[in-house]
Amino acid sequence: MTMVNIPSPALAIVGRHNSGKTTLIEQLIAELVARGYDVGSVKHHSHVGFDIDYPGKDSYRHRAAGASETVIAAPGQMARIKTVEGEVECSNIVRSMHGHDIVIVEGYRKSGLPTVEIMRSGNEADTRVADVFAEGARRGWPLGTDFTQFSRGTVPPADDEDAREALRRVMEGDDVPADASAVGEHFKTQHPDHVDISNKLPTSDTVAVVTDIAEAVHAAKLYNVPSFDLCDVAGLADFVEEHYVRPRVTVVIQAGGESRRMGRSKATVPFAGRPLICRLVERLAPVSDDLVITTNEPDNLAFLHAEFPQYRIQLVCDAFDYRGALPGLYTAMQAARNPYVAVVACDMVFASGSLVVAEALAMNESGADVVVPVNKHGYEPFHALYRRMACLPAVRRALDRGEKRAQAFFDDVKVLEFPQSKVLEAEPMGGCFINANTPDELHALEESFLEG
Repeated sequence: MTMVNIPSPALAIVGRHNSGKTTLIEQLIAELVARGYDVGSVKHHSHVGFDIDYPGKDSYRHRAAGASETVIAAPGQMARIKTVEGEVECSNIVRSMHGHDIVIVEGYRKSGLPTVEIMRSGNEADTRVADVFAEGARRGWPLGTDFTQFSRGTVPPADDEDAREALRRVMEGDDVPADASAVGEHFKTQHPDHVDISNKLPTSDTVAVVTDIAEAVHAAKLYNVPSFDLCDVAGLADFVEEHYVRPRVTVVIQAGGESRRMGRSKATVPFAGRPLICRLVERLAPVSDDLVITTNEPDNLAFLHAEFPQYRIQLVCDAFDYRGALPGLYTAMQAARNPYVAVVACDMVFASGSLVVAEALAMNESGADVVVPVNKHGYEPFHALYRRMACLPAVRRALDRGEKRAQAFFDDVKVLEFPQSKVLEAEPMGGCFINANTPDELHALEESFLEG
């Protein structure tokens, strides 16, 4: 049984060069595996560089002995090799690779990920695929159609809805219509390896084409898919950065000031032996490109600069001399340096950096101005994400109308509701929106945290 997220016990075996460490480790791994244990191993090199899983190498011998996973580490470099049953889904691999702004995947054509298609004129298979791709574009067939598999008849033009409906029925496996002539024909580009070509054509997941084949460039234009020359790496990088790299996010933790029910500032109230604000910083700073804490008592939080020098925390005073949720949002957005602004209340003990990232990706994909979690209690505006350019003026207008509720400006911007199912995908443990309003509530949360 796999124990998810539970640290593994570890044992080191050390010795000098040629002392027989690897032989002993091989024997130990084999013995433990024979007793039914799942054994991982680590091979450390003090020198720079290494070969991965090469016969005769120490890491290979770990694997041959039965280790299900081996990490090979050297200065500045690490590799992980793991035994699995069957083929691992690309989505599962990507989900396991935390902390990256983007993961670039080589291969996995049917991953369902946004895909960049490369076609090089010097590659015979690429030129054949480009021919089919181009002819499909000329005939107006939908991107992702299996262009090579249709039988006799005429290809339906783009404006013939009846014929295209017949094509759709064939593609989806419905009965072939009596008038098979409406379905399609083999292309002039048909080859004996048409099945291989059909498995390697651009699909509906194709978001860009990189090629030096003129016909492929023209086809991409007909499909309204951007194309890049093989040498235009900078242009492709610009495209990827704009559309797929994790957007730059300012995280704002709203610390406010003294809480009457707490008898002091919530930010400095003790939690697990440290000020509560420290926990929020540790949970949210790793996903922030700019960390802001709004407070009306910056002197009391100045210790954070020494506690977390790596994050260059900004302590920002409230923009207004009166309290309220909406004035607090205005202060947060005004202080932010990045286009996306995540705003989180400092008493949300289980605030989630993963949720902030998921909201940012949803905003990037949807074009929304606000991505706000929603549950049976309504909106959760203080673990939401805001597009600064659209929201800051909308909040200002709402304030000028005398509004104070956080969501008072939502009718003036594009709002994407983030349902509980999506929240749990990002943060399976849940509990992101639980906050502590009283000493008793904070104590209960502290006990839960310490017991967990």
